[in-house]
Amino acid sequence: MNTSTREVVKEKYGEAARRAAAGGTSICCGTSASCCAEVDPITKDLYDESQKSVLPEAAIRASLGCGNPTALAELKPGEVVLDLGSGGGIDVLLSARRVGPTGKAYGLDMTDDMLALAHENQKKAGVENVEFLKGEIESIPLPDNSVDVIISNCVINLSADKDKVLHEAFRVLKPGGRLAVSDVVVRGNVPDEIRQSMLLWVGCIAGALRDYDYVAKLTKAGFEAIDIEPTRVYTIEDARAFLSDEGIDVDAIADQVEGKFISAFVRATKPAASSCCGSGCCA
Repeated sequence: MNTSTREVVKEKYGEAARRAAAGGTSICCGTSASCCAEVDPITKDLYDESQKSVLPEAAIRASLGCGNPTALAELKPGEVVLDLGSGGGIDVLLSARRVGPTGKAYGLDMTDDMLALAHENQKKAGVENVEFLKGEIESIPLPDNSVDVIISNCVINLSADKDKVLHEAFRVLKPGGRLAVSDVVVRGNVPDEIRQSMLLWVGCIAGALRDYDYVAKLTKAGFEAIDIEPTRVYTIEDARAFLSDEGIDVDAIADQVEGKFISAFVRATKPAASSCCGSGCCA
């Protein structure tokens, strides 16, 4: 993540954490008032009532995700899970309950306000098998081959160096480990000017990859069994108010946008080791 992008992300997510801690909502995707509507098509209804009932209200308010990776990652008791860009801790706390007392859930975030909120939410939830780490997703502060599953919720798209993020994810995963992340993805080709306008709506500073670029980067990092499953497809009507406020003729671009911006569940696997490959590899 380059310096300018990193600082904007820190500012945005720090503000979201402070707003959530004060009892407000974190949902806001730009300067447009229409973008911060109470019902947001990106973050709406990601968690069911059974999940929300075991979480502190501040963890729910701090969520800026675009999916629910914990519902799709097929976590098992005893596994070690890492959430990249863990924010207020909602997915870490849910993961910790699913892997149980014999497992562990790490949350990694670079924003002090989010980490403080996450620690407070952990105390309120009474979950012990959790550890929140300060750091950047491009340089994960964990050893090689130490994690069974990596999750993330609409954070990888924010990085300016996605290749480094995916290589780091591959490094810390155990052989046979799984990447199971929710992210914003662009399907096919969209003119750059329109693409940037839509991504401003989706995530303020989102740098979402095209689907085939995502697959190529995962392959380059060493992953296999790659799959991108759409979980929510955004329509031009979802973005109409925001784009209109930005001075864009929505009807003129509708056919170039409709159905091309999605929240997706991205799966990939680190190949299992065929022979001993060094320290920590042959547990």
